[in-house]
Amino acid sequence: MLCCMKLHNYFRSSASYRVRIALALKGLPYDYVPVHIVKGEHKQEQFAKLTATGLVPALELDDGRVLSQSMAIIEYLDETHPLPALLPGDALARAQVRALAQLIACEIHPLNNLRVLKYLVRDLKVEEEAKNAWYRHWVRVGLEKYELELQRLPAGRFSFGDTPTLADCCLVPQVFNGQRFKVDFSGLTRTMAAYEACMQLPAFQQAQPSACPDNEA
Repeated sequence: MLCCMKLHNYFRSSASYRVRIALALKGLPYDYVPVHIVKGEHKQEQFAKLTATGLVPALELDDGRVLSQSMAIIEYLDETHPLPALLPGDALARAQVRALAQLIACEIHPLNNLRVLKYLVRDLKVEEEAKNAWYRHWVRVGLEKYELELQRLPAGRFSFGDTPTLADCCLVPQVFNGQRFKVDFSGLTRTMAAYEACMQLPAFQQAQPSACPDNEA
């Protein structure tokens, strides 16, 4: 099968990682286009022509139209390629999964993405260890809330039930990057169980940064 879509992304970007997971879960082929955000490639003219935000990921469809924002991209993929579903069929369950996903994508991630960390160091002159402490604090606080939300839900293998959902697409990259910064994950029983269950699946393994062609690790 020919690849129709192009995913412009960076291997360590949590938002990019989410979309790679969704594509892998659905078995959708795509061309991997690396955008090295540490080197500032997302600010170059070629990428600026694709998306006004200048952020990764950007999904270029086969007709040339471009989608931005990982959550919107994943929901687009779920609507256009319904199986396997990343959102439940029931309206209440969909809202619960979206709430879990947004707890990570909207509450945790914005405080620790690369441009925020760079601003802390470059503009506010924060020391490296203080910056890392900032990262660890907000990830830990956010995942404690995630754990509490999971405790309110029926037990399942993954974050919501026994199949991966949008919530897991967000959880795995956050935990993966948190491990790089030595975040304390102790006591997050349901959260880490869901993470471990995800990482046993080929789709999550294929999407991880170490499997990306631009991996520098």
